[in-house]
Amino acid sequence: MTNRSLAGGSKGNSVNCGGMVNRNGGDTGEVSVPLTIPGKQTSHAEGDELHRMQDRKLLLKDRKRLCAWSLGTALLGILLMIIHYEICPYMYGPGTNTALFINCSISLSTGCLLIFIILFHHKDIMLFAIDHKQVDWRIAMSNHRVLAITVELLVCVIHPVGTYWEWGLHANSSSSPPICIYNNQGGALMNIELLLSMLMFLRLYLVHRTILLHSKVLLSASYRTIGSLNKINFNFRFLLKIMMHKYPARMLLAFILFFWLTASWMLTLCERQNQTTTGHMDTAMWLIAITFLGVGYGDVVPNTSYGKVLCLFSGVTGIACTVMLVAVVTRMLTLNRGEKHVHFFMLNTKLSKRVRHAAANVVRECWLLHRTTPKGNPAEHRRHQRCLLDAIAVFHHLRFKEKMLSDYISEMADLSKMQTICDISNNWNKSYEELKQRILSMEQKLDELSRCNQQTSELLSQVFCPRSPESSIHESETWTDWKCS
Repeated sequence: MTNRSLAGGSKGNSVNCGGMVNRNGGDTGEVSVPLTIPGKQTSHAEGDELHRMQDRKLLLKDRKRLCAWSLGTALLGILLMIIHYEICPYMYGPGTNTALFINCSISLSTGCLLIFIILFHHKDIMLFAIDHKQVDWRIAMSNHRVLAITVELLVCVIHPVGTYWEWGLHANSSSSPPICIYNNQGGALMNIELLLSMLMFLRLYLVHRTILLHSKVLLSASYRTIGSLNKINFNFRFLLKIMMHKYPARMLLAFILFFWLTASWMLTLCERQNQTTTGHMDTAMWLIAITFLGVGYGDVVPNTSYGKVLCLFSGVTGIACTVMLVAVVTRMLTLNRGEKHVHFFMLNTKLSKRVRHAAANVVRECWLLHRTTPKGNPAEHRRHQRCLLDAIAVFHHLRFKEKMLSDYISEMADLSKMQTICDISNNWNKSYEELKQRILSMEQKLDELSRCNQQTSELLSQVFCPRSPESSIHESETWTDWKCS
């Protein structure tokens, strides 16, 4: 599927009459690259391939832009929902339409989000068709893709609609609708409203898609080339591993702070209906923090079912984050290869110096013991004997420590060498198997060529050298006479 009209009418890749293409949306700072070699005429197949590449580039840009707009619209809907619940007990009065206006804004943002999601998947399907050179877009609609689109639309369509129900119930009555949804305490409408409001945070799944499409890893040609050679799938999991490897503390801290604030606000949203202390933001933040860390003092507890489920989820998430934090801290405190080399080199140097000093002390104590005699000064002689034994013990201990350190250093070197040898051995085995397969295929081809050559020579001899029976008999008699003579 190619969109030549789209490529021709867009400013992303405009082709002028001289056969030049401007590669960055009409930016005059970019150098125009000729699409064809001067003096060489472009064939029809090359022209189709060129238009296909232009369409693909435009679709990638449109898809990235639509993903950004989708995330912005989703965040706007969540922000409007938070504003609606925060100003609900204070600013809504009888006869005001503020709640209806905010709910209409949330519904409008939800409709725009659904449109952006549909357009995004439309561009994705067109990109799939271009990459696989398919004409029918229905080929791209597999069961997995249809299910993913359906689930995504269902997640994005969730938003609170309780205000519409209240206005519909009080449209034909003389009484005004309730000022706030919390006035209808204990009702089923409020529970559904709270559930829909909390499920709106599922729209944050668009964050990982936006990060993936706007990341430098995905846009870098060198990354993609090396990744394709090593059969690496460029998805959000791979990008998350790279980010956790480069910025582990920042990523973990940002996630913990975001989860802490979000879960605290959701807990206040669930607990406000009972007018308890957990309905305040400071108390909710304390409860989420002690639940997240696994302490659980018990001074504050949730009272609603939604609050209990939220605290349970916070505890499980806290355990996972604690494990990740321990791994990150361990990795940060572990010495790398160069640091280990410097550290062990200095340890070995200091230990060798201490061994030499200990050996010198042994020699000195031997000399002092030799100078003193047991008959002249027995106490001095015994003191030098004790000092000699202590010096020998210190010398043996330092020698043992030096031996242990050298063994550890040699083990580290052996492990690195063994890893290198294993890699080389695996590569050699793969190369050997490939060479063996090629040699076998070449032998088969040579056998086929030899059989074909033999058959061809026989056919040529039959065609160009026909023999009659008389000539063959005459040749045999001539050969017999020549042999007898």
